[in-house]
Amino acid sequence: MTSTAKVGVLGCGQMGSGIAQVASVAGFDVLARDVSDDQLARGKKAIEASLGKFVEKGKLAPEARDAALGRIRFTTSLEELASCDLIIEAVTEDLELKNRQWTALDLVCRPETIFASNTSSLSIIAMATVTGRPDRFLGLHFFNPVPMMPLVEVVRSVATSQETIEAGTAFVRRLGKEPIAARDSAGFIVNLLLIPYLLDAARAVERGVASIRDVDLGMTLGCGHPMGPLALLDFVGLDTAVKVGEILYEEFREARYAPPPLLKRMVLAGWLGKKSGRGFYDWSTTPPTPVSL
Repeated sequence: MTSTAKVGVLGCGQMGSGIAQVASVAGFDVLARDVSDDQLARGKKAIEASLGKFVEKGKLAPEARDAALGRIRFTTSLEELASCDLIIEAVTEDLELKNRQWTALDLVCRPETIFASNTSSLSIIAMATVTGRPDRFLGLHFFNPVPMMPLVEVVRSVATSQETIEAGTAFVRRLGKEPIAARDSAGFIVNLLLIPYLLDAARAVERGVASIRDVDLGMTLGCGHPMGPLALLDFVGLDTAVKVGEILYEEFREARYAPPPLLKRMVLAGWLGKKSGRGFYDWSTTPPTPVSL
């Protein structure tokens, strides 16, 4: 992926805005698209705040921040993405929704444009086959928060060409991130291993094995993890963990991937973790305090 390539980002939420940010900092011109001006404004504000923190910490010069912001343009028009060389989709983890976007984009984009999904668990080939370019379709799974996390899973479907994989891998390296290669299997590498661990932690609380505090302390102090699994669930989003668990269970039919009832009830109650202010922890306090369940 050359320095003159133009990158489109479909979706300007937490992940999409982060992807737009790191691409612009790396020198790419970026076109960020979302369905409303309000959502675009929130995405732009998040990028400005994130870049501001890098400047405050001395990790980015003010002029580099300004240049990066100047390389991002925002739009509500899907058709404007036709000028992009690479389009990375970061919309809600819903296959039908994603495929509607891909079908529309396939009609307006040049045949050589590469399509990439930031999906954390959905099948790449299930998206690629609604386009006329399954050989130029891959997964680029970034991790949250995108500006801080150094890893990207580069996912090959059965139809993805070697040329596309090489272009995607080179792009990831241009961002200053580390690519790892994964096959198109539900959960890829990280979530295939991580989600059962997180769900087991929720099950331990559900079954009364230990308190929220003690489960997390057990894994931080006993295993050297930087964060306990229940705190991590709050960062991931309980709704996201439930959705990914359901996708994995649908694929493999193994009980360890099935979200426990407690987690699903918390989601129904609107307790989604840090983003909603409440999950396994109450995030309105400093430090966050375990909730009563």
